[in-house]
Amino acid sequence: MITHNFVRAGPAPANEGVFYFMIAVLSPLRKALRPATAVAAALTLAACDPVSLPGGNTGPTVNPAKPTTVALLLPKSDAEAGAVARDMENAARLALAKFPDAKIDLKVYDTGGIAATAGAQAQLAVDEGAKIIIGPLRADAVNAAGLAVVDEGVNVLGFSNNPTIAGGNVFILSPTFANTANRLMSYAKKQGKGSVVVVHSNDVSGQFGKLAIEQAAASNGVSVLSTEGYDLSIQGVTNTARNAGRVISSGQADSVFITTEAANAAMPMLLTQLPEAGAAPESVQYIGLTRWDVKPEIFSQRGAEGAWFTLPSQSQQAAFNASYGASYGASPNPLASVAYDGVTAVATLLQSGSKEALTAAELTRSSGFNGASGLFRLKADGTTQRALSVATIRNQKVEVLDPAPSRFTGAGF
Repeated sequence: MITHNFVRAGPAPANEGVFYFMIAVLSPLRKALRPATAVAAALTLAACDPVSLPGGNTGPTVNPAKPTTVALLLPKSDAEAGAVARDMENAARLALAKFPDAKIDLKVYDTGGIAATAGAQAQLAVDEGAKIIIGPLRADAVNAAGLAVVDEGVNVLGFSNNPTIAGGNVFILSPTFANTANRLMSYAKKQGKGSVVVVHSNDVSGQFGKLAIEQAAASNGVSVLSTEGYDLSIQGVTNTARNAGRVISSGQADSVFITTEAANAAMPMLLTQLPEAGAAPESVQYIGLTRWDVKPEIFSQRGAEGAWFTLPSQSQQAAFNASYGASYGASPNPLASVAYDGVTAVATLLQSGSKEALTAAELTRSSGFNGASGLFRLKADGTTQRALSVATIRNQKVEVLDPAPSRFTGAGF
């Protein structure tokens, strides 16, 4: 994981940017009493409750005959995130151009990367007529924006993937560990897998990943036999690999689920030492919570052959990247696609001509939306579900085993 003002918790910058932004809790009271450390927040994730909006979070009505003001909140003047903000704004305008029938007045507000400023800018945007807010970037800023406009019933489509801030008037657009874990665990169950050992890092993202896997296992009827955490050191990874290998070699587990990011220094160690410790990939299924295709160097490791991980729609991601490059003469930052998706969702709904287009009921429509990297939909709990392919590594090459669904059915895939 990469840590400064925000922490990356998903794939590296190849196709899909997934960032794990720092933690904030959900209800107005809990948000005011934010945990002292990120780890504490991670450990209390399951206990969080969503914010409730007046009137059941219906959202404001719009006048289909007139342009609807949509606010885009970005950290344009933030020295660390300014370049990301630029690409996200470009992507938002690229999406807007694809919906000429959607009457949208897009206004951009600079948060400066500061949560308090994000809250103030969200309030200003609503005061100036915004009916929905897209952004801001980091979880604390999304949290602040949502709180600022909760009393006015305005929905916020934030760019974070931190599930602890989702709910009520706040929706998070970035992919979550829970989404990925459930897709992989569901696939594993269909392939006859029934028991798993979880290997995770002893940091915030590792704890979130472990929890997501445990919840996905419970939902899909898979047993978690043990969870093995490691500190990022040679001895820490070695000890964890031995412990996990001991459980697996006893014949109790048929899968090992690893939360570690492909580019992390621990990954090649795990993929070498786990097989040596008794977790032979010929007899146990390796599963990765993050995208392994972004680091082809690990493909030669023994544990990588045959492993499962997820991918978004590669054809749609490539089409988005090409369109962005043709318009702006450069490749987009991985997070730009999330801004594209936010505008796509709003524009899709507004072009329907319904005055209820931006209510929660419409935002969470079961059919979802077609975004930069494939199908996605906003869920009632404020998180986003994305259609993902299950891929594997064969002979050091990536192959898709189970393509991403072309449509959503019911409450899940």
